[in-house]
Amino acid sequence: MKRSIWYLFFLVIMLHSCETPEELTSYVPFSAENPTTKEKISLGRALFFDKRLSKDGSVSCATCHRPEYAFTDRKPFAQGIEGRFAERNASTLLNSAFLETVMFDAHLKNLELQVLVPIQEPTEMGHNMKALIPKLREIPEYQQSARTVFKRDFDAWVLTRSIAAFERSLLSLNSRYDQYMKGHKKALNEQEVAGLKLFNSLYCVQCHPAPFFTNFKAANNGLYHDYGKDKGRFRINLDSADIGFFKTPTLRNVALTFPYMHDGSFHTLGEVINHYARGGNHPKGQNEQIQAMNLTSQQKQQLIAFLGTLTDTSYMKKFRKRAR
Repeated sequence: MKRSIWYLFFLVIMLHSCETPEELTSYVPFSAENPTTKEKISLGRALFFDKRLSKDGSVSCATCHRPEYAFTDRKPFAQGIEGRFAERNASTLLNSAFLETVMFDAHLKNLELQVLVPIQEPTEMGHNMKALIPKLREIPEYQQSARTVFKRDFDAWVLTRSIAAFERSLLSLNSRYDQYMKGHKKALNEQEVAGLKLFNSLYCVQCHPAPFFTNFKAANNGLYHDYGKDKGRFRINLDSADIGFFKTPTLRNVALTFPYMHDGSFHTLGEVINHYARGGNHPKGQNEQIQAMNLTSQQKQQLIAFLGTLTDTSYMKKFRKRAR
């Protein structure tokens, strides 16, 4: 399995260097009932940036997932309609095509289901699908696209499938780290190489393995003794063993996606590293792999330098081009 993941990854990044993101999506995972096409991506992109999807017309998907911030918003908690705040930090959407589960609770199986959550969440877009769909169907461009692409009137199926297709097209797989792994040894400097080697020698790699730098699983990373109102995955099955469990985020583009943790409680990578270096806060249920590490200041800087090599904003080209 691990070998097949790496094979797929390197196939994708080789193609990524010579094809457009839309063409590349034919090589990444997609739902069998929702094959990716350029037309779906185009419709999904329009809907993603459309504030009419929110109840008061004040926010769009892109409000909390801004392209220039690696599709996050750099706020501790995502902010929705009427100035309301969601319960959690907005996660990056880049490379979401490879996700095995969606949301911090790691409970949704695909992006199509995820699309429904923020649209109907009272603190985010706050809309009712029964009221939203008729309004979107009245927009000629959306109704025509639905008939052309899906052979049906605009409905929830069209909405979720097209936005999911757009999200699957958001790829960021050509960082300096990727160039280094493809044999371009000058892509990283001495400090960054030292950070890479150190990263691979620590328990960090157990939850953040390459190539996607996440294991796609939920775990308790020892953030709090008392998780208060938001107890993580516990709210899905009400299993006390899941208290404090949140899905492990990817480290790709991590230098751009601050603040960190599900509640944005850490503002810098240095704070994150210090948390793990002291072995977490040791609450009940903390991942047993998290143990104190005796890291020097130099080693911490090496780790930060390495994490910076995971940044790849080449996806921004299509947004800058179309913004002109």
